[in-house]
Amino acid sequence: MKKLSVLEMNRMTEAEFKASEKIPLVVLLDNVRSQHNVGSVFRTADAFRVEKIVLCGICCCPPHPEIHKTALGAENTVAWEYESDTIAAVQKLKDQGYIIYAVEQAHDSVSLEQLQLKKDEKYAIVLGHEVKGVQQEVVDLCHHCVEIPQFGTKHSLNVSVASGIVQWAFFDQLYFRLSK
Repeated sequence: MKKLSVLEMNRMTEAEFKASEKIPLVVLLDNVRSQHNVGSVFRTADAFRVEKIVLCGICCCPPHPEIHKTALGAENTVAWEYESDTIAAVQKLKDQGYIIYAVEQAHDSVSLEQLQLKKDEKYAIVLGHEVKGVQQEVVDLCHHCVEIPQFGTKHSLNVSVASGIVQWAFFDQLYFRLSK
């Protein structure tokens, strides 16, 4: 088996990406402090054609060299906005008809493999601070919590890793399964 060259991958241009259809998913970061984590979330959002990213609180915003280091230009393709108050950002998305999932371990959370999305709905996922997670007041505003099943000795994942896993799960359903 031979690896594909960059040219063989037929990647979109920035203009083609911006004009392409996106999945109905917004990724909201609640006080994520690491610029590398923010950049990684951008890069994953580009891979799965996420509608946009909302950066809240202490999140660093593009342009920033530390974001670019992991985003590799995805900060220029994925739509994003900044909102100082996460609660206001979540409420705004709710008012726009999004179903909001906090990515958090909580009572009555849905395990990711049990998640069942609907074709004609819009979704947002909220990921939290590297140590504190999603603020409880924000969890209280969300419609649901979704958690990633884990079977080892640790009970948490890096926020950018968790974001990638959850973005993939939403993409899998919204793009592959429900778009048919």
